[in-house]
Amino acid sequence: MVKRQMPYFKKWAPEWLVKIILFSMTLPGIIIFFLPLANVNAAAGYYGCEPADIQFSVALFYAGYVGFYSLERRFFSFLAAKEYFLLFTTLQILACLICYFTREVYILFPVRFVQGMLFAGNVNLSLTLIFTRLSSERGREISFSVFFGILLCALPFNNLITADLIDSYNFNIVYKTAIFSYLPGLIFLTLAMSNYRTHARFHLYKLDWQSFGLFSTILVLIGYITIFGQEYYWLEDQRILGSVIGIVVLTGISIFRQQAIKRPYIDLRVFRYRNFKVGLLILFVMYICRFASGIVNTYFTAELHLDPFHISHINIFNLAGLVTGVIIACCMVLQKKNIRFIWVPGFLMLLIFHGLMYYSFDVQANEFNYYIPLFLQGLGVGLIMVPTIIFIISSVPATIGPSAAATALAIRYLGFCVSIALINFFELFEKSRHYNAFQDHLSALDPAVKIFLHQQTAKLVAGGMPEGKAAKAANKLLVGRMNVQDHVRFAMDYYEMMVWLLAASLLLILIFPYLNRTALYLKSRRLSPA
Repeated sequence: MVKRQMPYFKKWAPEWLVKIILFSMTLPGIIIFFLPLANVNAAAGYYGCEPADIQFSVALFYAGYVGFYSLERRFFSFLAAKEYFLLFTTLQILACLICYFTREVYILFPVRFVQGMLFAGNVNLSLTLIFTRLSSERGREISFSVFFGILLCALPFNNLITADLIDSYNFNIVYKTAIFSYLPGLIFLTLAMSNYRTHARFHLYKLDWQSFGLFSTILVLIGYITIFGQEYYWLEDQRILGSVIGIVVLTGISIFRQQAIKRPYIDLRVFRYRNFKVGLLILFVMYICRFASGIVNTYFTAELHLDPFHISHINIFNLAGLVTGVIIACCMVLQKKNIRFIWVPGFLMLLIFHGLMYYSFDVQANEFNYYIPLFLQGLGVGLIMVPTIIFIISSVPATIGPSAAATALAIRYLGFCVSIALINFFELFEKSRHYNAFQDHLSALDPAVKIFLHQQTAKLVAGGMPEGKAAKAANKLLVGRMNVQDHVRFAMDYYEMMVWLLAASLLLILIFPYLNRTALYLKSRRLSPA
């Protein structure tokens, strides 16, 4: 029996156009998600802040998305789909307008959090409407894969489309672009959507704002600690120590509250399922390894002296790998392949990428050497992402599927923040260690040092610099070379650590006996993206 399709759209709107517009409504939000990371230095210069503040603005967007995810469904019940879309999209445009006009980072921070909340509503409704228009499990899994494929591609895609734009204009031009990208879809939805609602209008009372406030505060504090912890010397600083104590206390209150209330914000019964916990661990590891690729982009800038425009074009290979990986993963999920046959190749690609990059880091290199490794990194991430989230959601009963999706989203946020903390910590630790090691072995009596200083002094004198100043400048050049070597050695050490982490993950996947007990399929037609 064919199910009657819900008339959210007027009859004249063709089905293919409706699906394209619904997907296109998620694109501007996905683009502004990681937008500040497109060029951190340009963003920091525009807002007059530190690069860490720009990273924190992305974490705030992410925290708003994660925190509001579970509360958003009540708004969907209260408003008709058309009212919902128009309200949330209009608010998102206003938020982008504030980001465009302000140059104060302390105004940017709360606006970015609100943008994350609005993004959660916009994306969840778009995906829900697409799911209700797809009667088959096959169509739902394809649309799920397309959404996450777009989300995975956000970072390299942003770099590609904004590199020239940011180079030619002020950084805030990207927010003006986002505003105009919302308008075509907004106009179409105004004309094509009906005022149909699936249920009677439920009033917005007994909203669990308390759980939302607790959960969101915990997420923001996690982002604050992981991003600024290294800069403030971790627990030696009162702000970081207070944040840690705050997280412990609020987490305890939140857990007690979820167990006490009738309709928990996130149902903690999801943690009773073994495969669910394994899926979270795999997702967490993948996210830590995924954002390690940022070290490569920093290496391109600092050591190879490539400009953002060239880096964005190199990352096209990473983009191609992501698209290829998502397509292959989608096909394997549709064929009901064992999850091991998806995870093992994915983690193997990431292992090969980190191994190749370990031997490719050097003070001088050809950019062609990095095309294949970047493709492999994208391929590995693309293979792992969608099947892992479907695996996590499928590991629990359909009734608590939304809580599983919300937990998976929180783990992705945690992986993003922890990866930043690890990179910040090991960058300072390893650079200091190698700098001290170089100082122990380098002296004015070292023949290699003598030759270098003599050659550099001679070059500077030949260029017209006085001999005394040339000698001092040669010493500064030596220190500069040491700093370059420090960064290269840090990158190698960090990627070596990632190799061991990935090897351990592969071993876990191969020997874990319970991975065959979960069927990979989406059980609900109303499932929102994790």
